[in-house]
Amino acid sequence: MSHFNKAEQDDWMTVYLKYLLFVFNFFFWVGGAAVMAVGIWTLVEKSDYLNILASSTFAVSAYILIFAGGLVMITGFLGFCAIIREQRSCLSAYFSMLLLIFLIELVAGVLAYVYYQRLSEELKQHLTQTLTENYAVPGKTHITHSIDRLQQDFKCCGSNSSADWQHSVYILSVESSGRVVPDSCCKTVTFKCGKRDHPSNIYKVEGGCITKLEQFLADHLLIMGAVGIGVACLQSCGMIFTCCLHRRIKMDSY
Repeated sequence: MSHFNKAEQDDWMTVYLKYLLFVFNFFFWVGGAAVMAVGIWTLVEKSDYLNILASSTFAVSAYILIFAGGLVMITGFLGFCAIIREQRSCLSAYFSMLLLIFLIELVAGVLAYVYYQRLSEELKQHLTQTLTENYAVPGKTHITHSIDRLQQDFKCCGSNSSADWQHSVYILSVESSGRVVPDSCCKTVTFKCGKRDHPSNIYKVEGGCITKLEQFLADHLLIMGAVGIGVACLQSCGMIFTCCLHRRIKMDSY
C-alpha cells in the first residue's frame, strides 16, 4: 500500500513538473519574441543613428539580440516537444539550448555595458568630426541623411551647439549657398532657411545633439538590458525545472 502511494506521489510530482515547465516554456517563448522585436526595432527604426556612430558595438548588440530571440523561439518549440514526449534526450538538448542562449545573452549584456561606459567619450570625439567633415560630402549621402534626421528628431543643431557648423566643410563651401547651418537645424524646414541662425529660426539647445543622442542611446541600452535580464531570469528557472523533470523521469525509468 505504501509502495502504491509512493508511486502515485511520484506520478503527481512528474505531472506537476511538466505543467510547471510547460507554463515556463510559454513565457520563455513570448520573451524570445520580445527580445527579437527589440533587436529588429533597433536596427530598422533607429538605423539612421547607427550610421553616425564610430563603433559598431551598438549594432552588434542588436544583432545578437535578434539571433538570441530567434534561437529562443526555436528552443521553445523543442521544449514543448520534450515536455510532451518525456524523453530524457530531448530534455538534455533543451537544457543545452537554454544554457547556450544564456551565454549569448551574457555576451550581449557585457557588450552593452562596455559600450555604455564609453558612449559619452565616443560621441564627443566622433560626432563633431562627422558633422564637420562628412556632411553633404559626395559619397556620404547616408551620413547626411542621418544627421538631418538626428537634428529634426531631437530638435537640436550641431554637436555641442550650432556654432560647430562654422567649421563644417559644407558650410565653408559654395554648395552651402550662404547658409550658416544646414536647413535641418530650422524649426520649420524650408529651402535655404539655414541662412539665418537666430534662435527664433533654428534649434539652439543647451548641450547640442550630443546630449540628446547620448540620453537616447543610454535609454535604449537600458531597454535592451532589461529585456535581456528578464529572459535570463526566466531561463534560470527553466534550467532548474528541466533538471528536476529530467531527474524525475530517470527515477521513473528504474
